[in-house]
Amino acid sequence: MELVLNSYGVSLHRDQESFVVSNSEGRQKIPAEGIISIQVSRGAQITSDAVMLAIEREIEILFVGKDGTVFGRVWSPKYGSISTIRKGQLNFAMGHRAVEWIKDILVRKIDNQQALLLATAADDTFTQNRLQTALRRLEDYRHKITLATGEVISDVTTTLRGWEGVASKIYFEQINLSLPEKYRFTTRSQHPATDVANAMLNYGYGILYGKIEGSLIKAGIDPYIGVMHRDDYNRPVLVFDVIEQYRIWVDFVVFNLLQQNAVSEEYYSLRSDGSCWLEPLGRRVVIQSLNDYMEEIVDQHGVSRSRTTQLTLYAQKLASLFKTL
Repeated sequence: MELVLNSYGVSLHRDQESFVVSNSEGRQKIPAEGIISIQVSRGAQITSDAVMLAIEREIEILFVGKDGTVFGRVWSPKYGSISTIRKGQLNFAMGHRAVEWIKDILVRKIDNQQALLLATAADDTFTQNRLQTALRRLEDYRHKITLATGEVISDVTTTLRGWEGVASKIYFEQINLSLPEKYRFTTRSQHPATDVANAMLNYGYGILYGKIEGSLIKAGIDPYIGVMHRDDYNRPVLVFDVIEQYRIWVDFVVFNLLQQNAVSEEYYSLRSDGSCWLEPLGRRVVIQSLNDYMEEIVDQHGVSRSRTTQLTLYAQKLASLFKTL
C-alpha cells in the first residue's frame, strides 16, 4: 500500500504503531503494517514522529513535486550499499557488458512500443496502413540497435540516443491516432507539458522514476552511477537508463484513461503561458491507476508476480551481477 498526501493542508502524524491522516474533513488512522511508501506533495505536512515510524518500519518517504518528480526521499539506513556492489557497478559502467545491457533495454522498449501500438490501433484502413508503416520503421531501428557495436558505452551512446529518439517519435505519432481527437497532441512536451496527455505522461513517469530509484537503493545500487545517461550532474542517472524498458507501464495506463474518455476538465488546468498542469483530482487518478496497475499480478516467465515485484527482483538481479565484477 502506498500512502499519498497530495492535498493542501493534509497532515500525517504518529499514533503508536499507526499513522494518522488529518484534513479538514476529519482524521483517519492507518496501521503502518502493509505500507511500503509515503508520498508527500507540496502543501502537505508530516511530523518527525511519523518520519521516525516510517524509518523504523523501512517505509520510504518521497517528497514529490507537482509534476510527479521525486526531489527528495528519506529511507531506512538498513538499505545501505556495500563496497563490493559499488566497485562492481563502476567496473560495469566502464566495460563492454554495459553496451550489451543498454542495447537490450532499448530493444525491449521498442518491443513494448510495438505491442502497445498493435493493441490500441483503430480498425479503419487509414490507421491500419499508418500502423504497418510505423511498425516497419520501428523494426528497422530495433535492428540497428541490435547490430550496434562498441567496446565501451561511449563508443555508441550518441548513435543509440539518436535511434532511440527517432523510434520514440514514430511511436508517439502513431499512438496519437488512437486517442479521441480532443486529447491528441502535436508533439511530446515535457518541461512543461502543453496538453493533458503529456501532463499525465510526465506525472506518471515521475512516479515511476521514484519507484525505480527506490528499488535500486533497497538493492544496494547507487542510482547516481549511470550507463548511457552519465553526464547529468547530481541526478539519479541510472534510473534514466532502467526506466526505458518500463515506460510502457505508464503509457498503457495513461492512454487507456484517455481512450475511455475517463479524463474530465477537473483533472487539469491550462495556464496563460500555454502550459498544462494536473490538478489534485487528476494527480490522484493517475497515482491510483498506476499503483493498481503496478500491483496487478501478471505472468512473467511462467511465474505470477506483481509489476512492483518485477522491479524489485530486477534491481536485486542487477546488484548480484555487480557483486561478481
